[in-house]
Order: sequence, then C-alpha cells, then structure tokens
Amino acid sequence: MKLFKTRRTETQFAYMLLAPSLILLLGLIGYPMIYNIVISFLKVPLNPKMESTFVGLDNYASVFTDPAFYKSVLITILFTAIVVFLSTALGLAIAIFLNRDFVGKKLVNAIVILSYVVPSICLIFAWKYMFNNIYGIINYILVDVFKIVDEVPLWFDSPVSAFILVSLFAVWRFFPYAYISFNAILQSIDKSLYEAAEIDGANKWEKFKAVTYPAIKPTLSTVVSLRIIWVFYIYAEVYLLTKQVNVIGVYLYDMAFATHDFGKAAAISILLFVLIFTCVILIRKKVFKSDEN
Repeated sequence: MKLFKTRRTETQFAYMLLAPSLILLLGLIGYPMIYNIVISFLKVPLNPKMESTFVGLDNYASVFTDPAFYKSVLITILFTAIVVFLSTALGLAIAIFLNRDFVGKKLVNAIVILSYVVPSICLIFAWKYMFNNIYGIINYILVDVFKIVDEVPLWFDSPVSAFILVSLFAVWRFFPYAYISFNAILQSIDKSLYEAAEIDGANKWEKFKAVTYPAIKPTLSTVVSLRIIWVFYIYAEVYLLTKQVNVIGVYLYDMAFATHDFGKAAAISILLFVLIFTCVILIRKKVFKSDEN
C-alpha cells in the first residue's frame, strides 16, 4: 500500500511538471485544430465583424467537385513520392559511403549538411539566379559554352521543367536530414558483424541486407514518415521558385488568401490531415509488423 501511494505521488508530481508544456501544446496545436474543424462547416466572411454562416457539408462537397483540387493532389503525390524516395536514398547512400575514417571527414560532413542549415530563402534565390533566362549560369553553360541548345530554355515558365527543377531543389534541400539520421545509426553498428558476414563470403549487397538494413529500418520508417508530412505540405520553396507547380500547399494558400474561401480551405486541410495520418500509420504498421515476423 505504501509503495502504491509513493508511485501515485510521483505520477501526480510528474503531471504537475508537465502541465505547463501540455497547456502550451494545447494552446498552440489543439485550439487551432479545433477551430479549423469548426470553420470547415462555416462560410466565413472576409469582414471579421460579420457573422459566419453555417453551411454544413457544403465546403466538403465543393472540394470533392473541384477538378483543380484533384489535379493539385495528384501533382503533390507525385512530387512527394519523388522527393521522399530520392532524398532518402541519396542520404542513405552518402551515409554508407562516408561511414569510414578519412582525412577531412568533419569538413565533408559540414559540406553535406550545408543545404539543410542554410536559410531556405538564400537557397531559393540562388537557384532562381542559376536558372535565370538572361544571366543564369546554367543557360550560359548550355548555350554559350557547350552550345547544346540554340535557344535559352525558360526553366521556370514551363510546368514540366519547373516541376523537375522544384523536385531536384527539394531533394538537394532535404537529403541531409536523412544523411544525419542514417549516419548516427551506422556509427553505432558493431563492425564485427560486417567482418563475420565477410568471412561467410557475403558481398556488399548481402552485407547491407543482413546487417545494415535491419539496423536502420526503424530510422528509415521515421525518416520516410516525417519527410512525407513535410514534403506533402511544402509551400514556401515551391511558391517562391515558380507559379507553375500547383502543389497542395500553394493551392491551399490561394484558396484561403487569394479567393478568401476560408471554409473550403479548412475543409481541404482536414481531408488532407486524414489522408496523411492514415498513410503514415499504414507505413509504420507495415514496418513494425515485418519486424515482429
């Protein structure tokens, strides 16, 4: 009985210490989420002094009958799949390649993560200047130096080339996160496991499957899950680079602040939250189920 009271007291004390953080979390996340759900059932006027009108499921019906919404979702799914796959694969490949001792390793690590720590706005405008139609270095090399093309490509004016460049930018911008995560795990793997596999005659791919992959699988699941969430809702990088790639973040911004349809924008965000939450749960469930087997 005394032990039970002691544990109960410790639990209460722990909750008391956590209370300020929980209250702050509810204020910053809980309230906006609840308010977003509420306004998804309302027609919100631009004038804050006017009353909002309850419209029920009309906002959701408007979303499901909007062709632009489906187009934006398809573009975003394709964009997310490309960026998540390439950034994760590139980060893992570089982490495996650099998982050894060599001169200047710290400098190389700093260079690899440079694109992740530099402010996005600097990188965005650097890319815009590189691919500028008039004085960009890429067009200078293609047209003036190697004469590969006769006319200057309008990189960010074409939907296809703009999509490719935005995808490449996102991969380059975000792969260091995967690199940092995998690098930490690879350094913790016992080197004797690789030596034992080598003695058994395993090649590099077999050593990866037998030793590396089981060790990085939980980290891989976390990296992919977080990257799906972040890339799916990407806005600033795409919007500042080009207006030709209408991902869901740009579509939501235009819906809320260009057309001022706040109710429909809220409904879209709720639907996308359900979609992404389901996707992440299924990914993690599949990973952990395979671990149990």
